[in-house]
Formats: sequence, C-alpha cells, structure tokens
Amino acid sequence: MNTEIFNEADLPLHDLGSVGLVSDGRALLEEADLNALLSGRRTQLIRLENLEFAGIKIASLNAKLSLITGADGKPELLVHPTYLRSAAPTYLTEDESWALETGDQLSLEKDIVDSNGQRKRVLIEFDRETNQFLETDEEKVEAPDEINGQALTPEQKAKFKRGEEVEIPDGTKVKYTATTREGIRSNRIALIASIIFDGGISYLLFHGIKAIIGQKQDEKSTEQSQEYKDTVEQMKQQQEEELVPKLDLSEKAKERDHKRRSTR
Repeated sequence: MNTEIFNEADLPLHDLGSVGLVSDGRALLEEADLNALLSGRRTQLIRLENLEFAGIKIASLNAKLSLITGADGKPELLVHPTYLRSAAPTYLTEDESWALETGDQLSLEKDIVDSNGQRKRVLIEFDRETNQFLETDEEKVEAPDEINGQALTPEQKAKFKRGEEVEIPDGTKVKYTATTREGIRSNRIALIASIIFDGGISYLLFHGIKAIIGQKQDEKSTEQSQEYKDTVEQMKQQQEEELVPKLDLSEKAKERDHKRRSTR
C-alpha cells in the first residue's frame, strides 16, 4: 500500500493525451488505475492505440503506466510496455535474477546505494506481465494499521513492508506487491485496509484483488468474515457523519451570525 503522493490536479494531461487517454480535459482511466498512478504505483495493462514516438507510428501497444517526479518537480508519465526480456539490476547475481524470473523466488530484499549516494533497502520483484524487474524502496511502503478492522502488530507491519505474507485472525492473508495496481495480493477477493492518522481513520476498500502468487483463490475467497462486515458498517457510519453538516454554536459563531443579520 502507498498513500497518494501526487495530486490529481497535477496529472500530466499532455502526456496522457499523447497516448490517447484524455478527453475533454479529463483522464480516461478507471478509478483503480487513477488511484494507482496517484499513489506512485503502476496501472494494470492498458491497450494504447494510434501512438507515435520519435516519428514511428505504432498501431497498438499493451503497457502499464506510472508517474515519477520530473526535474521541475512536476509529475511525468512513464510507459512500461511488454518486453521480451528486461535487463536485471546490476546488483542482482545471475542466480537471483533467474530465480525471480522463473518464480522460484517471488521477491528479494537488497541493501543498495542509489544514484544519489544514499543507502536504502529495496524490494525486488519480477512483473511477468511486462517482463520487467521492479524495485521498491521499502521506506515508501506504508503498511495498513488494520485489515478488516483487525490491528496489525509492529512485526506484521514490518513483514508487510518486506513483501512477506501476513495473516490476520479472520483468516485473511495479505502481501505487498508492486506488480498490481492495488499494491496488494490476498487470498480474499475483497478486503478493507485502514490507516489511522491524526486521530482519524481512512478506509481503503479493495475489490477484485489478485491471488498471492503460488496460491489459488477458491470459493472461500469470496466469503466475507464478520470482521469485514463490521468494518463495512463502520465505513458507512463514518460517511453518514461526514454528510451531516456540523453547526458551530460557539459564542464567536453566534456573534458573527448576529453581525451578518444586523447589516442586512
């Protein structure tokens, strides 16, 4: 999971328009793909048509999209087409890259030094839809505070950030991944992740989640636990409370209202 790091108002519409994804000044993206972009993740594979790059016309292309911060501080669009085979990061051994490509290893942790000379720990995965190696800075992965209303322990949060599988009491299993637009895989088709901030709580409802690699989603994957149902009710209650206008009945508010009426 990643929280939004880009603003929708700053979307590079010109870049999106160049790949045919803008109409009437609005991005032609599914909500889940838009959320993925704004959160720094990749979209699902999108079919792009009638493209032209460097004078070369391309009838159609399947690709994932993502955003990066450009030199001017504004978001820039990246297009990730399906490759025959992408080059592995130089810090991976041949055995490590082969294990990721074949699926023998789903992810690897590496301590590296980036181009700015900063040391960081990254999670490496192989996206089989685009045949690309994906590198995620673990510090930028935000683990949920709760899944289906059940709190994750500090140890579970640390495992999630490392791309390891986490199971909560209601039987739901989750795993962070950069290979899906949701940024998460699970043994459940749907789940609710919660992030607590400034005394409030933000709910993220996921539907159509892909299975954890190497595991199958069966008929039980569509079952909703009681904890999931209880969290849905909490979400509804929160939405209803937000729709109710809040009246400021303080003395200062009354005084302002009196002055407005007296000047009419």
